Amino acid sequence: MARDSGTEALAELAQERVDHRFKGLPPDTAGLTVAELTAQRRNLFTGGFATPVLALSAERLEHNLALMETYAARHGLAFAPHGKTSMAPQLFHRQIEHGAWGITLAVPHQVWVARAFGIGRIFLANELVDAAALRRLAAELDADPDFRFVCYVDSVRGVELMDAALTEAGAGRPVDVVVELGAGAGARTGARTEADCAAVADAVAAARTLRLAGVAGYEGEVPDADPERVRAWLRRLVALAVDFDRAGRFTGLAEVVLSAGGSAWFDAVADVFAEVPDLSLPVLKLLRSGAYVSHDDGHYREVTPFNRVPAEGALEPAFRLWTQVVSRPTAEQAFANAGKRDAAYDLDLPFAQVVRPSDGGPERPATGVAVSGLSDQHAWLRTAPEAELEVGDWVGLGLSHPCTSFDKWQLIPVAEADGTVVDYIRTFF
Repeated sequence: MARDSGTEALAELAQERVDHRFKGLPPDTAGLTVAELTAQRRNLFTGGFATPVLALSAERLEHNLALMETYAARHGLAFAPHGKTSMAPQLFHRQIEHGAWGITLAVPHQVWVARAFGIGRIFLANELVDAAALRRLAAELDADPDFRFVCYVDSVRGVELMDAALTEAGAGRPVDVVVELGAGAGARTGARTEADCAAVADAVAAARTLRLAGVAGYEGEVPDADPERVRAWLRRLVALAVDFDRAGRFTGLAEVVLSAGGSAWFDAVADVFAEVPDLSLPVLKLLRSGAYVSHDDGHYREVTPFNRVPAEGALEPAFRLWTQVVSRPTAEQAFANAGKRDAAYDLDLPFAQVVRPSDGGPERPATGVAVSGLSDQHAWLRTAPEAELEVGDWVGLGLSHPCTSFDKWQLIPVAEADGTVVDYIRTFF
């Protein structure tokens, strides 16, 4: 799909009507278009928003986008951020505006979303053997000569299934594939040995409907990952690309794709990819980190490579979930109206950060307040003697794991530091 069509699809999002599908929005805005609501520049705290409501920081979002653009450019990396994190086409386009080569995705549905919004380069970091999806992919490639698509292969059987489906579909363009090298015993997908990788590459060479474009993998699956083990595996990946090139497996390409990079070890990817020797073709060193766009207050705050390389900068957590105290049965306990339906909890419980008093007083740190559990629609708050917390107060929660946070909200306000809402991000999970 052409970029112009994607621009039109983005514009249509602004004409979507606000209604019961979208949590947390002011009840009196039902029937407005998103564009009309945005133009009102309502305040998140005084403009009628209902709790619970998830918000993104406008300033921190822009900071994170710019930081990773600079990081990738500094290290000579192309960047295809993983779109499964947000599944937000508005953010996909902002990432591309900030220098991204394209968008990484994980399953066919995500590809169709990206294509509907004009994304022209997609890296599918997964195997694709579903015949129905391959038929549609063939049609997309044949209809748009500028569409670039790359996906994993890790078995001879998978290659055979792809070739059969694409042949039956009458595919006119071959599908570019990269051999996925597994990260080790007990890891996720990927051919386990270099010999297995070579067998898969041989099968690709024998398939009329496929073209070997490079090699890839995911270092986040390295067992007992530490800097030494991760770099050792990345060097295996580079060596595999070198061996394939020497064997003449990349004949006819304009470039060789070499891809890795989650959100926990991209510093190691940058270091090892800087060591790649000259091949017979240029190398597209493709980084795929995705969680950076919003970052978080838990898991990724702990594991981000910027902790190891602080001179490179620092990501900023952009999410905050606002919930309201609805019950204060004892001095040691309170309950707020956000739960598992609203907050990520698969890696860590949310973190109580700030309190906005119901009487309009100034925001203050959530001293002595901690989230001890979540029910479907309630946050269990443990309160120490020093905690100042009353029924009606708003509590701002930090979250852990961006992917699951985006997943729970279809329309997310983007607020400036003073609470002015300047945009709304639509997600498609």
